[in-house]
Amino acid sequence: MGKSSKDKRDAYYRLAKEQGWRARSAFKLLQLDEEFNLFEDVTRVVDLCAAPGSWSQVLSRVIIKGETFGRSAWQDREAKFRQRMLNVFGSDNQPAAGEVAEIDTDTEAASMTENKPRRDVKIVAIDLQPISPLPGIITLRADITHPATVPLLLKALDPEYVHEEAVKHPQASHQVDLVISDGAPDVTGLHDLDIYVQSQLLFAALNLALCVLKPGGKFVAKIFRGRNVDLLYAQLKIFFEKVYVAKPRSSRASSVEAFIVCINFQPPAGYKASLEEPLGVGNRLPEILAERQSLLPVTAPVAPLQNSDSGAWDSAPARPQTADKDGIFEVEVEDLAPVDRYQDIRWVAPFVACGDLSAFDSDASYKLPDDHVSLDPIQPPTAPPYKRALELRRAHGGAYGRKATGN
Repeated sequence: MGKSSKDKRDAYYRLAKEQGWRARSAFKLLQLDEEFNLFEDVTRVVDLCAAPGSWSQVLSRVIIKGETFGRSAWQDREAKFRQRMLNVFGSDNQPAAGEVAEIDTDTEAASMTENKPRRDVKIVAIDLQPISPLPGIITLRADITHPATVPLLLKALDPEYVHEEAVKHPQASHQVDLVISDGAPDVTGLHDLDIYVQSQLLFAALNLALCVLKPGGKFVAKIFRGRNVDLLYAQLKIFFEKVYVAKPRSSRASSVEAFIVCINFQPPAGYKASLEEPLGVGNRLPEILAERQSLLPVTAPVAPLQNSDSGAWDSAPARPQTADKDGIFEVEVEDLAPVDRYQDIRWVAPFVACGDLSAFDSDASYKLPDDHVSLDPIQPPTAPPYKRALELRRAHGGAYGRKATGN
């Protein structure tokens, strides 16, 4: 999180530092959870492209510590308060007329904020950049686009997993409930190039998710919306029952980013995760097409029919024919019913806007009070990629090349 004048007036930027989050992106995951209930009955999670760790911090506080935020926290407080009122006024010792029931506010507040940590929690965070430690989070510094990362992830999820088995059969013995990815490449401003690189990053994240997700699991990842993004939705629909495109309120409307939310992992029959054949196909697509073509019946074009009345040759469309062992062609009559050949290829996912109008507008700049003091980031970058550039700029006298003087 930078300290530009616009960032200082960004509501979510300031709220993140006030509430102790490492980055404003934590609100994106919280708003996605409010809409899709991502953390329900979840104990094993993999966080991809996790640096600086804001999403892992949300997982640590919600799953490990048992805290609640947003709408779920409000619903819990309302339910506990109603139950408290029923216990007070529904008992036999009801207050007399003119008397007010006494309620221990301290006990009530403690019961409303009681955390419910979950058992057998395992959370693994992966990123190329180093991540500052978080309680209960296993961090791996690795490249999710490299095949060697899969055995490392499987070993982190199950310490007894054998590395050789992970190479041959990259399937987690103890599978996870949720895989999330907030990764994005360094944008260049060329939207087509940025969307392509982001799609490759998403492909790597999905390949990892297919190796560790259990049936019924969930997958959440950042995408860049483009003109051909519906093909991506159709490919994800092969593995998941429901696919949504969500735009959290904390995500700036001027940004092309969105989040793909995939619910209920259902791999196709006979599918097995493989590092050599990502998504079950890999480089064998030409062989698969050739093998499928060889299984089709032998056909020959139909000779044009001569019209007995005019003697002219009809230019009717050719119909498929099959030759038997005696060389006799049998005409196969085509089904005249209209068939949508693209009905299983293209599919547009429903768009969901997360966060109601009562939330802050991420594109708006709110006026700050006169006595406003900018807080320092909760967790400064440990090894930012621009650190070397800042050192060189400082050595050359600053942004404008002026040498530093002794005054």
